[in-house]
Amino acid sequence: MKNIKVTFLGTGTSTGIPVIGMEHPVFLSADKKDKRLRVSIKVEWEGACYIVDCGPDFRYQMLRENVQHIDGVLFTHEHADHTAGLDDVRPYAFKLGKLPFYAQKNVLDSLIIRFNYIFNDENKYPGAPYIEQHVVADSPFELKGLIVLPIQVMHGNLPILGYKFGEKFAYVTDAKAIAKEELDKLKNLDVLVINAVRFKPHHSHLSLEEALVIIKYLKPKQAYLTHISHYLGLHEDLQKTLPDNVFVAYDTLGIQIPL
Repeated sequence: MKNIKVTFLGTGTSTGIPVIGMEHPVFLSADKKDKRLRVSIKVEWEGACYIVDCGPDFRYQMLRENVQHIDGVLFTHEHADHTAGLDDVRPYAFKLGKLPFYAQKNVLDSLIIRFNYIFNDENKYPGAPYIEQHVVADSPFELKGLIVLPIQVMHGNLPILGYKFGEKFAYVTDAKAIAKEELDKLKNLDVLVINAVRFKPHHSHLSLEEALVIIKYLKPKQAYLTHISHYLGLHEDLQKTLPDNVFVAYDTLGIQIPL
């Protein structure tokens, strides 16, 4: 049977867990599942390998998982915890010649400003990677034989993207609101990954309660929570409170979904 393999490279919120300069009981946990890098996943199928988001922990995540090649990077949005590791794509770009990036135009425009030495092909900085830009809008696109459908969600006032890979797996992070027409694209999934940052309402992220309402509406066979802060408490304690089909994702977790 052909599968999509998803590896959680990071499951933490923008600060990661533990948070520098702070004290909290979660930071003292001996459970590795309570140590969370910035949020990202690796998606593989039939020899293809793509990364969703490239945050400040990207280099360590690639070394930890022994990732020898990637075929491209998909970006959900432009915030630093999703893009700050961009310079470390260099070894993969050198292997391919040009590394494909997939993102909304405003995200690519932001990266061009912030990483001008990479995107300025007329005055290329020696050693900088070459990037192949692909603008993602509303339409589905194909990656190595698999159809990927962008899902429009709102991160506070910022329109960002989730991604549905094939028919049975979708990844949504940093969402605060999802319009019904976009939500309905996420029905009949085997696996939904969705963010849940804390118990209390947040201005730009789903709370745990809000995420569970969406999961209940969509009825995936399984749902995994990501982009988690320490305010949700210990992994083991949180898992005990959740519905049977909802799981707390953790760094290095791997799951497989039939294509």
